Amino acid sequence: MKKYDVILVGAGIVGLATAYKLMKEKPETKLCIIEKEDIIAKHQTGNNSGVIHSGIYYKPGSLKALNCRRGYEMMLKFCDENEIKYEICGKLISAITEDDVKRLDELKQRGEENGLTGLKILSKSEAKESEPYMECIKALYVPQTGIIDYKQVSKKMLDFILSKGVELKLNKKLEKLIDGNKNVTIITNSGEYETKVFVSCAGLHSDRIVKMLNKKQDVRIIPFRGEYFLLKEEKRYLVKNLIYPVPNPNFPFLGVHFTRMITGEVEAGPNAVLALKREGYNKSDFNLRDMKDTFTWKGFYNVIWKYWQTGVYEYYRSIMKYEFVNSLQRLIPEISSKDLEPGGSGVRAQACDRNGNLIDDFLFSESANVINVLNAPSPAATSSLSIGLTISEKIIQRLENN
Repeated sequence: MKKYDVILVGAGIVGLATAYKLMKEKPETKLCIIEKEDIIAKHQTGNNSGVIHSGIYYKPGSLKALNCRRGYEMMLKFCDENEIKYEICGKLISAITEDDVKRLDELKQRGEENGLTGLKILSKSEAKESEPYMECIKALYVPQTGIIDYKQVSKKMLDFILSKGVELKLNKKLEKLIDGNKNVTIITNSGEYETKVFVSCAGLHSDRIVKMLNKKQDVRIIPFRGEYFLLKEEKRYLVKNLIYPVPNPNFPFLGVHFTRMITGEVEAGPNAVLALKREGYNKSDFNLRDMKDTFTWKGFYNVIWKYWQTGVYEYYRSIMKYEFVNSLQRLIPEISSKDLEPGGSGVRAQACDRNGNLIDDFLFSESANVINVLNAPSPAATSSLSIGLTISEKIIQRLENN
């Protein structure tokens, strides 16, 4: 049985950023990364819109706010050092109603508390100077927001990691964990390993790590698929940069918006519907185990009870394209159904507790030998180097005490 100082499961951007920070700080560490797919960054990292988030939405003092702001600066520095293309283009948050205008003021104040500068509430005419086709009463300009390809970031992180002698084992599916007094035994579909410290950045499967370790499970991952359209090339002129609605306080991650991506494409969406497979990117995808885990969780039914109207509407909009177009027209009235073509989709790993509360902040599950990233919602990609630094510090502390 091969032995390591650290074994890390999950080669998404959070896992890779953790390995990157660890090898920067402690390059002599004997580290192995285990990934069940045949490539890195295949799921949440590889299926997002590539937005560099500013941190304007998040509760001041929360882990999301702190890691987003620190991670933002670290991400830009990393990209500059590694010649990775990105663009700080800014975004507009459009207020359509008077209630939206009130929330714009609250968002501006929250952003300033989180350390953002240059935030400005624009009149309709001022907003149209930046986004001529956008509808609003007023809009909040957020200069710090940017766009990037996080798969390129992940690849650069991997190049550095491998140069330090880290082993990457692809197509290795984790099957069993045994947490001993001094070491953790990792059993995969093709081999067994032993490590002093086990780190999980398993994303959509993070709750299953808790189950493998026979710990009390208070949180379960409920997968939600975000479905997108793309503006046809001849209609991309309608969106200059990023246009977002004022977020629903109960569901800040919902709400269709427009995102110009680093490729030049313009994404519109998403709908957010329950996925019947944790990696179910198509409407027809389902997995019996994943469905069972969702439908046997008490918290799921509490979510339905609390938010059934929102859920029904999201499904309705997913099925009825004209209703999706209606939502887009609130932001850009000139959009029509014929301007859209099918885009990609992503699956959000939504952590949910027994009472039906949707966990909206970063969450760790830890023991003496184990560090499990149980919840890493957006802006996890923007925050990845900051989260990775936090985890690497936890690893080093454990190694020194081992």
